[in-house]
Amino acid sequence: MSDSRVHETEIKLNDNARLGRLTLDNPAALNALRLEMVEAIQSAIDRWESREDIVAILIDADSDKAFCAGGDIVNLYRATTGAIEADYPYRFFTREYRLCHDLRRLNTPCIAWGHGIVMGGGMGVFSGASHRVVTGSSRLAMPEIKIGLFPDCAATWFFNRMPRYLARFIAFTGTTLGAADALFTGLADHAIGHDAKPDVIEALAAVPDWSDPAAAVTDALRWAEANRPAATAGEAPIAGHLDALRAATAGADLETIVAGLSALADADDPWLAEAGANIAAGCPVTAHLIHRQLEGGALLSLAEVARTELAMALQCCARPDLPEGVRALLIDKDRQPRWRYTRVADVPTEYVDAHFEPAWTGPHPFEDLAPAQL
Repeated sequence: MSDSRVHETEIKLNDNARLGRLTLDNPAALNALRLEMVEAIQSAIDRWESREDIVAILIDADSDKAFCAGGDIVNLYRATTGAIEADYPYRFFTREYRLCHDLRRLNTPCIAWGHGIVMGGGMGVFSGASHRVVTGSSRLAMPEIKIGLFPDCAATWFFNRMPRYLARFIAFTGTTLGAADALFTGLADHAIGHDAKPDVIEALAAVPDWSDPAAAVTDALRWAEANRPAATAGEAPIAGHLDALRAATAGADLETIVAGLSALADADDPWLAEAGANIAAGCPVTAHLIHRQLEGGALLSLAEVARTELAMALQCCARPDLPEGVRALLIDKDRQPRWRYTRVADVPTEYVDAHFEPAWTGPHPFEDLAPAQL
């Protein structure tokens, strides 16, 4: 039985085929992923992957504001303060990261309809789909620099598959990207008007032959994109700032990179200035973790990414910056986090190293994950 915040339906198609549909419905939290929601999604994709009649999966949201604004960081905060069970972070992250891993290993084509806010854990689900759709209202970001975590949910994987200067800019600043930016950076595959979603479902229902499901899904989305486009990569605002982004991220070491990006806070362009302000006020430890992700994560397999990010996440929960960042942003909302270290230069190497140590006893929780091809 699916969680009440995740509605599970099946839509009849031609050729005795079916479309499995998962609709996120947690609007009060902008569809942020609770543990039960993660478990419901995992249960559905596991069952549907094993059925021959399920030829495609659609993950969308019952909201005009958000596909998914992230993970359940409020309960992570409550766990670190003793308000709920201390093992909640372990239970949440092991399930969330396994889901983000398994989505990328599906043989069944999966459409993620990323309308509205797509952030943090929402980006993990969205980016794991084989067919990623953005709309005119899409707003994509990995803003963990603001809360003392790090870009997770397989961000190590997808950031290392885009040009390095773009990965550095997006990861370090938590910049929000629109539909055209998402296409330009390779974080989305199709930009389609949100009101065309019923037409896409009808186009899938009209497919006469499901012998090649991936091609059928691609054709339906390309038809919708041609007839109901939301944006093109050529319209991307980020494309107009490439020289500035290359210059700001050109440092050979972390301190130089952070200084270059922080200097953007003085730019005349509001978009660049906001990005610079984000990193200038961001968590110095997070900056170190991002640097390790981008410098050392390129050759990790998908399974290794899941294993590494789990250690990092649980170690963040055991240290002061994450609860302090969540407190400042979402609990007290004073937006004045008191980070453990003031500057990236102040963070000891051994303190960063400790974030990659296991936070559990016994075998790795992801020991069973099969090695993946790079």
